[in-house]
Amino acid sequence: MDLKEIQNLIKFVANSGVAEVKLEMDDVKITIRTTLEGNVTETTYVQQLPAQGQLQQALAPQATAPAAPVAAAPAAEDSKYITIKSPIIGTFYRKPSPDKAVFVEVGNTISKGDVLCVIEAMKLFNEIESEISGKIVKILVDDMSPVEFDQPLFLVDPS
Repeated sequence: MDLKEIQNLIKFVANSGVAEVKLEMDDVKITIRTTLEGNVTETTYVQQLPAQGQLQQALAPQATAPAAPVAAAPAAEDSKYITIKSPIIGTFYRKPSPDKAVFVEVGNTISKGDVLCVIEAMKLFNEIESEISGKIVKILVDDMSPVEFDQPLFLVDPS
């Protein structure tokens, strides 16, 4: 099971209203617990490796953050803007490849589902799609910079 499938499972569980889901396959065990509001509070990902025993990794322990990478901006002057945050740890890229144009610029109008950037994690390039429609106000991360989980990436004016 790859990272994208796990992220999609987390989003599905958060939106379904189910309190807890356990999934066990041959070499993977996943447990996702949510609150009543649909926020993912704990996700545990366990993978059994034949030669090494067990490897436990907390994939996305989120206290009260939504499963989607969109949350309200914390700064008072930016309160009308939406902050799009990184759903994973990795390296932030504004272009699909070095010889291509950037995905978005400040001032671009975006729609839900548009690819905003790519984050490389463990040699996998994950396209980060917009969860909202609006206009890019600010790009908060430099190209080819490392990003942390839940780090703000873009400010979007939803109006």
